[in-house]
Amino acid sequence: MSGGGVSIEKPNVTKPNLDGEIRAGSHRMEVRVYYEDTDFSGVTYHANYLRFMERGRTNHLRLMGAEQHALFAEAQVETPGFAFVVRSMQLDFLKPARMDDVLEVVTWPVAVKGASIVLAQEVRRGEDVLVRAQVRVAFISEGRAQPIPRALRTLLKADVI
Repeated sequence: MSGGGVSIEKPNVTKPNLDGEIRAGSHRMEVRVYYEDTDFSGVTYHANYLRFMERGRTNHLRLMGAEQHALFAEAQVETPGFAFVVRSMQLDFLKPARMDDVLEVVTWPVAVKGASIVLAQEVRRGEDVLVRAQVRVAFISEGRAQPIPRALRTLLKADVI
């Protein structure tokens, strides 16, 4: 850089093939089932679906906007020490996945309320829905539920279909 100034680059935290994509109002991401994901009978251990869905929610948030870092910095000023935490989750295990299956984790917003977001998620193998979930994520600061800051609310509501 000329002029002796220091340039600080934003970290590139998105990887298209790794993070999935947002299409038609939902986030879609593929995961492969490995041996470590299965139980003694060869099917995916139920708790691993929670890990797959957490990755889907995280990548959904990551891909929602190019200025995500700025929005989170603004939210940090408005409500220091904030975090999103899973408040509740309803799950239906419909069919098993097996080692080497390639699954699609689909995540879409259902509602954005005062201090929480409701997301729907499905884990699919082709046309088959294997797991269906509804997740309520709460926004907290200093250990208590807080209203979602305006910048984040705007971004999140923009995604509600």
